[in-house]
Amino acid sequence: MSNTLIPSSILPKDYEPSEAEPYMSPKQLLYFKNILTKWKDQLLNEGNQAIEHLSGLSQPDLNDQAAMEAEAAIELRHEDRKRKLLNKINDALERIDNGEYGYCEETGEPIGLWRLKARPIATLCIDAQERYERHKKQFVDSNEDSGDDE
Repeated sequence: MSNTLIPSSILPKDYEPSEAEPYMSPKQLLYFKNILTKWKDQLLNEGNQAIEHLSGLSQPDLNDQAAMEAEAAIELRHEDRKRKLLNKINDALERIDNGEYGYCEETGEPIGLWRLKARPIATLCIDAQERYERHKKQFVDSNEDSGDDE
């Protein structure tokens, strides 16, 4: 597989990856790199706006202080989720650069174009993801069963 990207000016604006092309061709890699980069830029912009919003909050009177603290806590949780998502986007961009993007971390099999279009940060093929979800559910269920109900 070649992971040499083509200049983005060569990629037509209406380009959609196709199963008829070689999997993770330079065009497909550039398509996903563009999607991930735009997503990353959007999240960074939203993060900057949130910082401006939080820093612009005035000193509330005592009646408003609890509401302002609750709003700030929600905003900070939201920003933490975005930070984790940014890490996943950066990991995906790194996988594009090193030729691993689009392949399952567990099996090495192709993740599939339809799955990557739906979730460009996917690291597992659908079968591996389903196994992971079943294992996770079993772990949660077994922890609930062993709870202290005395």
